[in-house]
Amino acid sequence: MTRLIGLLGLLIALAGCAPQPARAEPALWIVRDADSEMVLFGSMHLLQPGLPWRPEALDAALAQADDLWFELPVDPDTEAEAARLALRYGALPPGQSLYAQLPPESRERLTRLAARHSLPPNLLDRLKPWFAEVLLASAVFAAAGADVEQGVEKQVSLTAPPGLERRALESAEQQIALFDAVPMDEQLANLIDTLEQLEDDPQGYDRLIAAWLSGDLDALEAEALDPMREVAPGLYRSMVVDRNTAWLEQLQARLQGSGRSVVVVGAGHLLGQDGLPARLRALGYEVEGP
Repeated sequence: MTRLIGLLGLLIALAGCAPQPARAEPALWIVRDADSEMVLFGSMHLLQPGLPWRPEALDAALAQADDLWFELPVDPDTEAEAARLALRYGALPPGQSLYAQLPPESRERLTRLAARHSLPPNLLDRLKPWFAEVLLASAVFAAAGADVEQGVEKQVSLTAPPGLERRALESAEQQIALFDAVPMDEQLANLIDTLEQLEDDPQGYDRLIAAWLSGDLDALEAEALDPMREVAPGLYRSMVVDRNTAWLEQLQARLQGSGRSVVVVGAGHLLGQDGLPARLRALGYEVEGP
């Protein structure tokens, strides 16, 4: 599945935003020091086929790169491991019920959305909020034509030079354990908000993709991050800020060497003052981009 691969991309709480000046394509950053160049590109883990999202600068960077970094390894073994681990971590303890932990309005929303997207209510009832949200959001996005196979990671990995070294910033177990470590009240708060947005704002996914395609970073941050910061700040810290901190250490180590790298991670990790470009600028690196 957000991908189960691409979990963070599916835990975006969708919200309205004001229009901003648009760019022609998704944003891309180039980080340089004396003997290194690193291109940062923000992904969408699930996309509809045929979208014109690939910047020429990304393909040019891939053609010259020494290594290509993703959040997770992009391969069938990692996908199978992620699915297995999600089932292991994502189930509630025996005797507990997800529906029983939700307020009545949210229970009704979950029931309606599950029926609309052919998800068995008895299955969802046995899941922790984060995993129920992943499955539900996956079904909703799939109904809009979005597919993990068309997502940025899959397409970049498929079309990058075959001899290009692939590297990963974390493992499937690290990523899923982070979800599971979020306190239950924050998981529930985020699920409740997402249920409301998925039912009351069916155009949210389209707005999110439109903001990303146009490189509208203000709109993208409003869609992808602001709701999470407000509704579940602990989730935001765990899934965005803390992961960025861990990734920054690895990227700095790569920059201390020499050569060319391309780094493809969820677009939310590149936005605002907590994003990787801003943090690399603050460390003194030359960063070209928005």
